[in-house]
Amino acid sequence: MALRRALLRSAEISPDRKAALEYLHYLSRAQPTRSLTGAGLYSAGKSFSTQAATTSSTPQPPPPPPPPEKTHFGDLKDEDRIFTNLYGQHDPFLKGAMKRGDWHRTKDLVLKGADWIVNEMKKSGLRGRGGAGFPSGLKWSFMPKVSDGRPSYLVVNADESEPGTCKDREIMRHDPHKLLEGCLIAGVGMRASAAYIYIRGEYVNERLNLLKAREEAYAAGLLGHVNKPCTVEEEMSIPLKELIEKHCGGVRGGWDNLLAIIPGGSSVPLLPKHICDDVLMDYDALKAVQSGLGTAAVIVMDKSTDVVDAIARLSYFYKHESCGQCTPCREGTGWLWMIMERLKVGNAKLEEIDMLQEVTKQIEGHTICALGDAAAWPVQGLIRHFRPELERRIRERAERELLAASA
Repeated sequence: MALRRALLRSAEISPDRKAALEYLHYLSRAQPTRSLTGAGLYSAGKSFSTQAATTSSTPQPPPPPPPPEKTHFGDLKDEDRIFTNLYGQHDPFLKGAMKRGDWHRTKDLVLKGADWIVNEMKKSGLRGRGGAGFPSGLKWSFMPKVSDGRPSYLVVNADESEPGTCKDREIMRHDPHKLLEGCLIAGVGMRASAAYIYIRGEYVNERLNLLKAREEAYAAGLLGHVNKPCTVEEEMSIPLKELIEKHCGGVRGGWDNLLAIIPGGSSVPLLPKHICDDVLMDYDALKAVQSGLGTAAVIVMDKSTDVVDAIARLSYFYKHESCGQCTPCREGTGWLWMIMERLKVGNAKLEEIDMLQEVTKQIEGHTICALGDAAAWPVQGLIRHFRPELERRIRERAERELLAASA
């Protein structure tokens, strides 16, 4: 107060104290090089003393207090923190995230399997941050270990609709790869087929950062069923296994984790692992194993894939893309998709597998363009190589229904 009175007396301006203070406030905020310290006003390296304005009877202001010591927040070490960029001081995207330890040996965790992940979560005592504090490992263990044909999903509720809750937006904005990595590990532990992040519309920057992080993870080969997805030019007749191992870094989890490969895009029949072991990538070799080179778009499916669901999705695509001009294609693709949807959950009879095969033969070769053939061949490949899987689903559903009826 003494300093302020001295400045007001020395300034030849209106006696209105408020005006003087507003002027000083403007100087301190509008001119970054000026500051008030002690008993002097410093500007651009020059000091203007205010001591002359004081009298001998005016007490001197006390010296400023010493700067506070650095605040310590418990004993948690920086290397033990889960979220390492909550304040946005570092690069939130892949390069910066990997420097901070994200995606480090994530593959090793995934390969240990769902049961190991859930048990480790239970032992850790980790609890949910949604408010109730429910044990996370226990919650994950409630997911069915054996699928009944219906998909399981992981849903991340990032809406933050409760007033005052604002932690999730900082994670999505500054640590998006941490969230994606967590989704992958949690999804494997829960045996989920897909993960959805539910985000409110106002979170524009957070949404953009998550989308960019997902694209980065995909481009870096952190997602997908091969270790390094890529586009490559190679010589004709290269072995399919060599193509995957040499250019894609191998199948996720090793070659023994391979279930099947579609060697030429979605329109050609898939091949199981035992054929992929030594087949060559050329027209004649693939034709000999009842498949084709097609567009040479190699689709790799490891053992985590629901192969029946994968082919059912292709059937829906061709049903949707049919122009409807040719009756076999217009009607047949719809039948293929409907039967495949029922086979996914075993809601069919064993003889319907042969009926499905017959429908594909009624489409193949009976249309003006090749879309009809493209719709039929993936289903034919599934029946040819994975018929036991189709029969297993039908029998297991029938057994469950019989037990339910007798209970």
